[in-house]
Amino acid sequence: MKKRTKIILLILTLVIIGIGFYGYSIYNMVMGSEDLSGKLDELPSEKSANQIIQSGDSDWLNWRGSNFDGKSNFKGLKTNWSNGLDKLWQIDYLCQGDVSAAWSAPVVKGNRLLITGRDNENDLVFCINTDDGKMIWLGKYKSQAETSHGQGARATAFIDSSMVYTFGRSGDVVCWNIDDGKMIWHKNVKEVGGVEPQWGHSATPLILDNKLIIQGGGKSLVIAYNKITGEIIWKSMEGDAGYSASIPFVNGNDTTILIYHAKGLSCILPETGKELWRVPWETEYGVNATTPIVSGNIIFHTSAYGMGCEAIETTKDGYKVLWKNDVISAQHSDPVLIDGYLYGYAGESLRNKGLFKCIELQTGKEIWSSDQIGQGTIAYIDGHLICLDLKGSLYLVKPNNSKLEKIAEIKNALEDVGNLAWTVPVVANGKLYLRYLQRLVCYDLTN
Repeated sequence: MKKRTKIILLILTLVIIGIGFYGYSIYNMVMGSEDLSGKLDELPSEKSANQIIQSGDSDWLNWRGSNFDGKSNFKGLKTNWSNGLDKLWQIDYLCQGDVSAAWSAPVVKGNRLLITGRDNENDLVFCINTDDGKMIWLGKYKSQAETSHGQGARATAFIDSSMVYTFGRSGDVVCWNIDDGKMIWHKNVKEVGGVEPQWGHSATPLILDNKLIIQGGGKSLVIAYNKITGEIIWKSMEGDAGYSASIPFVNGNDTTILIYHAKGLSCILPETGKELWRVPWETEYGVNATTPIVSGNIIFHTSAYGMGCEAIETTKDGYKVLWKNDVISAQHSDPVLIDGYLYGYAGESLRNKGLFKCIELQTGKEIWSSDQIGQGTIAYIDGHLICLDLKGSLYLVKPNNSKLEKIAEIKNALEDVGNLAWTVPVVANGKLYLRYLQRLVCYDLTN
């Protein structure tokens, strides 16, 4: 065989291998499930004593906290991290099974933490004692689920008084008694024409008055359940569900609901589900996954895949666009608004290398940009930002509209992160909670 022919065959072989590897990578990114790296424990056989529920001074009852803005009410943050933070406890059993990856964040009421998980056949709901990390109760129900990025829940639970509400990736809507874990009612959005989006139902539910608001997709894009009985109060609109939490929006004297679905951002009436207006915003894959940020009558929203970001100013009858650009094009990392400036990660959350930016809300102007703290998620506490990068390292940042002001850092605050740590850090009652798949770590932020 001639040398030239051998070279051509070698090149063709390398091209075929490259195409195959690229195809496998794309398939795995879309349909694969993350491995449960690191320690994996069996479910506990013993349960903690069922103590009386206590409310804390800075509970974290729902996605992004009491005002849906990513800010904790806790005061007294320890800012000297030179000797690290005290780890109070760690559990490693939230996911059980090869494709059981789950991404939901915890919610906290006093001495109780609620978080969802998964085994090979069931969605799991854990109630954990925040003092020692011991399990108080475990709830579960059978649910078939796809494997793309794991069968576990993406949506974070919502605590309302003595009840907690969960939303599984396959469309299961469940109400639990927070005291003993008794299932009060169980519905599925498919019963009323709901359709699961490609990467699973992810839109965190919202409690507003007597209603539980869910993005169901399909023929029931938005569903309002009676939070006590589970009966449907109304259904609204049709279309593909988004991956973003529904949040309340007070416009003048009227409380409305913002729904960030696959086709855009809609404002609807809570009494009937009627759509008042819609901001068209459709990504290539229908992935609107960040939470809108509200400041008075200004709403900021962003998506990845080249969409960028936009600020609108609402009126009594509709809205007008203040500005639109590509300064922040976040995939599923929510910025935080502080004194008129947005602080957050820009770009897709697929590798631990990105830009952390400060932009002016009123104008959309980029004030500064830094590549010093990777790519990740953030929460605000006591005048500081806690940033968790995708490999589990932690950064303490002081909001500064002149430059990135990094106060402290802890490498590998989450250990054995084999893939990407997508779950947002949660701060409640002086404790920091970090989740990676089957693992949940609790740190003391006060001493």
